[in-house]
Amino acid sequence: MSRRVIVKWRPPLWFVIAGTLAAVFMLPLLGIAYFCVAGGVLGWGETSWLIGLMAFLVTAILGFLLWRLVLRPVEALTTYAKGVAEGGAADAPVHFGTPEISQLGAAVGRMHTVLQARTDVLRSYADHVTHELKSPLTVIAGAAELLRDPAMAQADRAALLDRVEAATKRMNALLEAQHALAQAQEPMPTGTCRLSDVSQGAQVIRDGVLPINGDAMRLVMAHLMGNAKAHGATQVTAEFTGDTVVGSDNGSGISDGNRDRIFDPFFTTRRDAGGAGMGLAIVSRMLAAQGASIALGEGSGATFVITV
Repeated sequence: MSRRVIVKWRPPLWFVIAGTLAAVFMLPLLGIAYFCVAGGVLGWGETSWLIGLMAFLVTAILGFLLWRLVLRPVEALTTYAKGVAEGGAADAPVHFGTPEISQLGAAVGRMHTVLQARTDVLRSYADHVTHELKSPLTVIAGAAELLRDPAMAQADRAALLDRVEAATKRMNALLEAQHALAQAQEPMPTGTCRLSDVSQGAQVIRDGVLPINGDAMRLVMAHLMGNAKAHGATQVTAEFTGDTVVGSDNGSGISDGNRDRIFDPFFTTRRDAGGAGMGLAIVSRMLAAQGASIALGEGSGATFVITV
């Protein structure tokens, strides 16, 4: 994940360019003015050396500023982008020259974070899908072999067909969940929304405007509300504190052994009820695409903290 960009005051790029052009324009005029005023004091040779020294000093200062504020940040950003493109562990620059280059660097860092998240999802899906689909496929293959026996009792045949149907539903649920996870990573326009407008039935204790797309936040709250109800919650509250949204419920909560895995794709405690284990993974990816994050908080039920 890209590091936070250190914000320091630097002159904007237009000021650097305008200052450079002004210095180039004014230097000959200053030389001419000096000739007119002090031409009778110093000789032509001394005056030429003095103006040359002044031009050298001004050029050196401008060159240093351009190197420090423009060239060095661009080179650092280029090195970082090349490292990312080559798949290496490149360190993101943490400070830049002008505000415009700082914004560019922050945008490149966010782009890297989003692309890395998508890569992680594909890798995670590839790691889990074989294991998750292997069990229902084994059931179907075994049932197909047994069903070839013409002497099988009708009750046993019906039981096997029920198992095949259940395995098929499980596979469909896994594939639909994977499709939903892929859709959650599709870019959504940025925007803002009021918490009370996207609460999806949660009781809003403290309202506020979130820097998150309304459609994305509405889907996030719908997933959290669905999880809360599935775990026996009868009340869900949401509170906005300025840079976080804290959602809590009075359900059965999350055991200590599962706290580190709840955002992993395909992890579910409701497998027997048909849970695919993708809801919180979808929530996490959707918020990441909006520049936000979600973590598990402390509470008697389930408490989630969304940092915006």
